[in-house]
Amino acid sequence: MQPTPMLYSTTIHGKGEIVSERDSSAAGSSAAASADPPEGDGAPAGPRGDAIETIQREMTAFARRARATAARMHPELSLVSFTLLGHLEFQGGCRATDLAAHYTLDKSTISRQVGALEKAGLVERRRDPADHRVHVLHLTERGDEVLAQVGNARRVAFRERLAEWSEADLSRFAEYLSRYNETAAGEPARGRADGHGGGGGVE
Repeated sequence: MQPTPMLYSTTIHGKGEIVSERDSSAAGSSAAASADPPEGDGAPAGPRGDAIETIQREMTAFARRARATAARMHPELSLVSFTLLGHLEFQGGCRATDLAAHYTLDKSTISRQVGALEKAGLVERRRDPADHRVHVLHLTERGDEVLAQVGNARRVAFRERLAEWSEADLSRFAEYLSRYNETAAGEPARGRADGHGGGGGVE
């Protein structure tokens, strides 16, 4: 069973991966600003402040790379789509309103994303046996296949990218990422992702 993904943004919130996605032009200006913050902007000074600036800059680059990688691995599956499919698989199906609440997205945004997944034949709606007025989203057989294909490709890419890292470094990296995501998941959302696949913001 895969861990609950985050909406990188991606936040792919939850454990795994979605980052909150924002407009790419805004992300670019944000990254430029963070590289040379003006005096008096409230940024902490000294080694701690320098470290936080580096983390912000590198995680922004990580988010951009994740979206680009998702597009290369499957033309139909953006990072947002991959994350939503992963959540549906983990939950064994859920309502569109549950997706919106979990990822703090507008219902209209989720509706667009789900509509695209349905049109691609990756997701289908089924009536809830407990309440026939409610429709629950489930992966189709093709959705299962595509998610598995992309998931395997991502794991191979990570193994190759981290092949030269020691086990100790990998363990620390995994621990720090888990700790960061747990902290971020407990914070109130500062805004809503637009779900259009642009950006590079990180929460």
